[in-house]
Amino acid sequence: MSGHPDTADGGRRDQIRSHLLALRERVATACEKAGRDPEDVTIIAVTKTYPASDVRILAGLGVTDVGENRDQEAAPKAADCDDLDLTWHFVGQLQTNKARSVARYADVVHSVDRDRLARALGSRARAEGRQLTCLVQINLDPESAVGELGPRGGVDPRDALSVAEAIDAEEGLTVGGVMAVAPRQGDPGTAFARLFQVASDIRDRYPQARVISAGMSGDLETAIEHGATHLRVGTALLGDRGPIVG
Repeated sequence: MSGHPDTADGGRRDQIRSHLLALRERVATACEKAGRDPEDVTIIAVTKTYPASDVRILAGLGVTDVGENRDQEAAPKAADCDDLDLTWHFVGQLQTNKARSVARYADVVHSVDRDRLARALGSRARAEGRQLTCLVQINLDPESAVGELGPRGGVDPRDALSVAEAIDAEEGLTVGGVMAVAPRQGDPGTAFARLFQVASDIRDRYPQARVISAGMSGDLETAIEHGATHLRVGTALLGDRGPIVG
């Protein structure tokens, strides 16, 4: 896999380092306002459309949580970086027929929103001899019909515990917490407050489920204010999206 322009040279490393310093400052400032410890917030670098060489730069800068949206891009990238000590997060919508591939490299799957997907992941995790942490994806968009998966996916908040139970029933899977994307319309703070409540309900049942995956480049401060433990950041860390060349 060849790289994004300037990916391999020192200029790209300097660019990513500069973005990372600015991002960490944003996180620290938001945590201070929220009375939280920045050490309790993990940055996941979403490297969609960026090459493995950027992942290597990030790892050298201490960012070892890497997120991907599409299996066809994630699988070869994870293989390219197999020598690094990384935690791979699958953060995109996942079809059951991709469960086998994702179970081979992902450590955390953020987008479990139905029982059938939990069963498929459990089966594949057992076949691969791996343990996957799964997050229940919550639909926070009030414009979506109840039960509608849509482009962003997610289960209705009222059904979140049912999906968590389906995950817990599968040997090879662990209930890790929740994930959500802010709605396209409306106040993200209200949505993230709702997510925090759902997360608390799940954690009451499954004490290890402490992850709240929420917040991206544009709304991470609001997510931190409402308890996010993991931020999924692409543009603010790697710059504007560009196609992988090669």
